[in-house]
Amino acid sequence: MKIHKLKYALIALTVLLCSKAIQAQEYDLVIKNGTLIDAKNGINKKMDVAISEGKIAEIASNISAKKGKKVIDAQDKLVTPGLIDLHGHVFFGTDDKGMYSGGPSSVAPDNFTFRSGVTTIVDAGSSGWRNFQVFKENVIDRSKTRVLGFLNIVGSGMKGGVIEQNINDMDPKMTALTVKRYPELVGVKLAHFSGFDWTPTDRTVEAGTLADVPVMIDFGGSTPTLSIEKLFMEKLRPGDIYTHVYASLGSRERVVDDQGKVKPFVFEAQKRGIVFDVGHGGGSFAFSQAVPAMQQGFKPDAISTDLHIGSMNGGMKDMLNIMSKFINMGMSIEEVVAVSTWKPAEFIKRTELGHLSVGAIADVAILSLQKGDYGFIDTKNRKITGDQKFECEVTLKDGKVVYDLNGLSSKEWDK
Repeated sequence: MKIHKLKYALIALTVLLCSKAIQAQEYDLVIKNGTLIDAKNGINKKMDVAISEGKIAEIASNISAKKGKKVIDAQDKLVTPGLIDLHGHVFFGTDDKGMYSGGPSSVAPDNFTFRSGVTTIVDAGSSGWRNFQVFKENVIDRSKTRVLGFLNIVGSGMKGGVIEQNINDMDPKMTALTVKRYPELVGVKLAHFSGFDWTPTDRTVEAGTLADVPVMIDFGGSTPTLSIEKLFMEKLRPGDIYTHVYASLGSRERVVDDQGKVKPFVFEAQKRGIVFDVGHGGGSFAFSQAVPAMQQGFKPDAISTDLHIGSMNGGMKDMLNIMSKFINMGMSIEEVVAVSTWKPAEFIKRTELGHLSVGAIADVAILSLQKGDYGFIDTKNRKITGDQKFECEVTLKDGKVVYDLNGLSSKEWDK
């Protein structure tokens, strides 16, 4: 009888101890010892981060590792919100003539995002109202990456050539109705129109006004060039976005003049609330514009890639490569993280993203800042040198590890 009582007592004690151990592990994941940079909350210091059920559960100077079912040691690393790439092209598909609109010039998002710390990418007008449903079903709904989008003012999207010159297919009403129907759509895009004509810009802004979303403008080209001063000060509304800001193309007016001076109205436009986006791409970023602009205090409001097959293997490479260019041109790490996370979230009115507040979506990038001798190339095949660059160690999307360069989230194989 005594043996049976002792047996039951041991079982009860074991259950109690196991229960307490489980209760102690109250978080799915704890990130320890990293330097947290969170622009929304004004944090730039060593802090631990706890995650539970896909959300940020606690931010504190010291969270016990025993509380985490999984622990990542981020010593000597930066912990930031998941990066938001404001300008990419990810409506890939099998339409040989589709270019960026369901064609071979766009790329699959998951192939390029997580390895760079990007958890949200915004497609910049690859689709229009006529084919957004295809984009949603084939790409957005099937991707692990959070894919949002600007809807092209051209109904059939970014198919290139004469299709994007068709003003008759620039329908503000149908565009706005489509934007309002789908929560994944965050704005309206104009791109690639060539000609001295303000009609495409006006219709794009009209669609943005009807849908109450920002617009993104990419001047395709014009002879004579369309006035960017008129665009910034008369056509666009505060909160609207001018992309490819540091481009140096003969068909488009530049922000830096031939004497290397930023044009005065550019600063006024930024104060007015016009958003200046990098949109690096394969042909739209020149150090001859960016370096003097940075030296004179004209910094970007958003860093983005303009990811597509023509940029991914050139001077652009990825989001972290562009961010590295800007820290080597004089921006602080804190500034660069802000314009790659919280600021773009604000611009597209998706303020649930881009920060690590308690209760927020647990999209996290753990970055290292490498030191050495590096070269960075623009789209003119010119370079600058620098002594530091970002590298992504771990990316978490909705609280789950989706990329881990060096196995920081894994145990040794024999333990």
